[in-house]
Order: sequence, then structure tokens, then C-alpha cells
Amino acid sequence: MEYIQTKSAAHKKLSKVKLIRRALFILIGASLVSVGLEIFLVPNNIIDGGITGISIILSHVSGFNLGIFLFLLNLPFLLVGYKQIGKTFALSTFFGVIVMSVGTAFLKPVPGLTYDPLLAAVFGGIILGIGVGMVIRYGGSLDGTEIIAILFNKKIPLSVGETVMVFNIFILGSAGFVFGWNNAMYSLIAYYIAFKMIDVTIGGFNESKSVWIISDQPEEIGEAILARLGRGVTYLNGEGAYTGDDKKVIFCVITRLEEAKLRSIIEEIDENAFLAVGSINDVKGGNFKKKSIH
Repeated sequence: MEYIQTKSAAHKKLSKVKLIRRALFILIGASLVSVGLEIFLVPNNIIDGGITGISIILSHVSGFNLGIFLFLLNLPFLLVGYKQIGKTFALSTFFGVIVMSVGTAFLKPVPGLTYDPLLAAVFGGIILGIGVGMVIRYGGSLDGTEIIAILFNKKIPLSVGETVMVFNIFILGSAGFVFGWNNAMYSLIAYYIAFKMIDVTIGGFNESKSVWIISDQPEEIGEAILARLGRGVTYLNGEGAYTGDDKKVIFCVITRLEEAKLRSIIEEIDENAFLAVGSINDVKGGNFKKKSIH
């Protein structure tokens, strides 16, 4: 009985640590978004996509603070998300939106930092993308259009990404009428850079890859991967649909930096081997550890 209580206490402690960690990274991520917006994009009349872009346009036209629109426009989607998507996601998003709204309300542009719209688009997009990616990676969101896209996904013949893209094309196009077409094009640059930085932040710089290999020399290739890359391999039994022959399929997970070395190993042993490589956002379990090649 004493052991069970101790284990339960440890579990609660671990959950509290995870909760604090999640809150901390969402706080940092949302704060970075505020910096990207108020220090770089907004002073140069460059917008982002989604609710953030609509908020920037409304703030510019009305003269009201950007933080007010960021909070008010996201609120209905948060209420919908709370009921339809889940409590944890909705609360994490709510916390992130509050931090972002408060940050943009109190931050002021730094005079003389940059008046070059291209530099503002590049650096604003980088900071914004890292911030959004951090929030997404730790279970939240900062834009209501993503929630709407998830909810409409089952009702319309578009994926979540495609739905968000349609929203953003309309919003970024609207920037041309409000800020001028030069600024609309700078906004596209900022959006593209932010989009790429979100991927990097979520997946990490040392991206993992799943590898599938079909060869007539599976054991030799598997042993070479173990010996020269230090990666574990799994043999799967397969059957050729055309020939009906039994095939042994090699599966393993490597880092992006190890891909070139893996290809050279396979070419040395069996240059006719079939190789398929795919990206993985996250790897857990086993003894997989990311490491650099020296």
C-alpha cells in the first residue's frame, strides 16, 4: 500500500512538471510572436495570415490596439474548440492567446531598429514562426482559423492545411487594398518564412527520418547499419505482389544528417536495393537518440 502511494505521488509530481513545462514554453512562444508582430511586422505594415492578419488590418483601419482584436476575434473559436476539440488544447490555446494579446498591447516599436520592409519581413517571419511552432509543439495554437479548419475538415473536401491556405490567400490579398500591393508581397514573404520556421521548430533542426529498404541482401545491409551508423534495425516479412516471392524488409529510424551515409552503405552492398525515406515529426521509445555524425 505504501508503494502504491509513493508511485501515485511521483506520477502527480511528473504531471505537474509537464504542465509547468508546457505553460513555460507556450509563454515563451506567444511572447516571441508578440515581438515579431509589434517590433517588426506591424510598424512596417506587414501582416501575417489567419486571425492575426485580420486583427492587424482592423487595428490599422480602426486605430484600436492590436491586442484587443487578437483576443476578441480568437475568443469565439476558443469556445468552439473547448467543446469540440478538447479541454487541454483549448486551455493551452487560451493561455497562449492571452499572452500574445497582452504582449502586443504593451510592446512598442523600437525607433530606428529597421525601416526596411524586406528585413522586417524576414526577421519578423523568423521570430513569428519560431514562436508559433513552439506553441504548437507544446499543445496549443494561436490562431482560430486552425480550429475552424479542423472542425470543417469532415464537411468539406479540403484538408486542414488547404482550408487554412484558402483563408490566408484571402486575408493576404486583402492586405493589398489596405497597405498597398508592395506590402502585400512583403507579407507573403513573411508568411512563407514563418511557415518554414514553424516546421523547423516543430520537427527540430535534427529531423528524424523513417527508412524502408527492400534488398536481396537484407542481413548484410542490416548489420552494416548497426555497425557503421549505430542504429537499430527491424526486419519485417513481406511478399512481392507481382512475383509472390518472400521478401525481408528492413526498417530503421535515422537523423537527417545520417541519410547520406546510409545511402552510401546501401549502394556499396546492393546498388539495386529499393529505398524509401520519409520525414518523422517525433520519435519516442526504444533507445533512439539523435546524434551528430563526426
